[in-house]
Amino acid sequence: MTSSSGTDFSPRLGNYIARFFVEQPRTAGGLFAISAIFLLVYYFPIAAISFDFGPPRLGNAVGEALHLTQWYAREHVILCLLPAFVIAGAMAAYISQGAVMRHLGPQAPRPVAFGVASISGTLLAVCSCTVLPLFGGIYKRGAGLGPAIAFLYSGPAINIMAIVVTSKVLGAELGIARAVGAIVFAVMIGLIMHLLFRREEAERSARSARGFAGEDDGHPVSDVVMLFGLMIGVLVFANWASADSAGWMVIHAVKWPLAGLLAALLGVLLVRRWGWSARPLIVIALLVVASALVFPQAPELAMVIGIAGLVVQATRENDAGREWAGQTWDFAKQIMPLLLGGVLIAGFLLGRPGNEGLIPSEWVVWAVGDNSFGATLLASVLGAFMYFSTLTEVPIVEGLLGAGMGKGPALAILLAGPALSLPNMLVIRTVLGTKKTFAYCSLVIVMSTLTGYVYGQLF
Repeated sequence: MTSSSGTDFSPRLGNYIARFFVEQPRTAGGLFAISAIFLLVYYFPIAAISFDFGPPRLGNAVGEALHLTQWYAREHVILCLLPAFVIAGAMAAYISQGAVMRHLGPQAPRPVAFGVASISGTLLAVCSCTVLPLFGGIYKRGAGLGPAIAFLYSGPAINIMAIVVTSKVLGAELGIARAVGAIVFAVMIGLIMHLLFRREEAERSARSARGFAGEDDGHPVSDVVMLFGLMIGVLVFANWASADSAGWMVIHAVKWPLAGLLAALLGVLLVRRWGWSARPLIVIALLVVASALVFPQAPELAMVIGIAGLVVQATRENDAGREWAGQTWDFAKQIMPLLLGGVLIAGFLLGRPGNEGLIPSEWVVWAVGDNSFGATLLASVLGAFMYFSTLTEVPIVEGLLGAGMGKGPALAILLAGPALSLPNMLVIRTVLGTKKTFAYCSLVIVMSTLTGYVYGQLF
């Protein structure tokens, strides 16, 4: 399976890229357009621009929208989304349809399906946007709607580190309530979605079974598990957030060496067990190391080099590798524009954490200043439309509690906010359709509201 063209990776890379633009002009054009827009957002000198035009609040809202979009591009796209796209592409290319159907399919035993989905999502500890390509990957491979939804919710909501930080900053009482509520939600929302759309899902399952009967790429399960375990490990450690805890801080201090070690092991696995050419992967690894040493304050550059090199080499190895790269691109072009557009709108309406958008923050505090049902419902809705990156919901809720928000609305935000956002909703709609997306978002908001209201009355 070793590619002979891989032995002269360096001198022929330029020719390969040129041929790619000639042979696949539409893909190349789309890639160029998305890259150009991203670079414009990433480097645009927003801080040097004055937004003093029209009504002051309107100008400020425009500035907040641009600032939040640029922050998202700089902090999340390269380190979170790009690895997630690659993992999702690998899911579509390498995970056996039969394995997905056995463990997550509509006919799989409920305890197994929801257990696997919830645990898998929990281990990722990602935000509401990073989980989307992974959710799309398992759903595309035939996972049942219920388990897929449990995975979608559990990834950002049952974040172990966030639960710990919530308990430490906001109190053990609120931290435990968040943990219990999120775990129950993942299963209940998944089950309700399964029951609501069981007929449609049964038809989809039958079509998938006919279309992929007997599919098997020939790789042992252990190799597939190691492949995804290493890639997910890179994603998790690359995005390991700092926290006021000795254990977490120790891991944070060495997160890049750990991520680099896992990436190196991934290369070894691809060579030894998947038959990839060694020389091009060594060249990519050397470029990544050189970038990390020369630009230690810009780990994003090393990540881009590593991912780009991996995807390019995948297209040169074999048909499965080309499928991997193609699926990765499909997820990127489907999700990236929606996410950036959604973040732009969310920033315009609600601003960044600690800053106001079009909606004044005092309105929010006034509206959620008690434990009434209306205040809790409003908190759930606002939390569902705001964008929270991993752990940022904790200081935001801490500030709102200090400003007078009730504990019930606080729990509602913690349960709805991390799992949903406007960008998240836009992308889910492209995967599930309007009806299922509306049902999922409504279930999250309703259950967050009821849980928060009961909690507010009790405590």
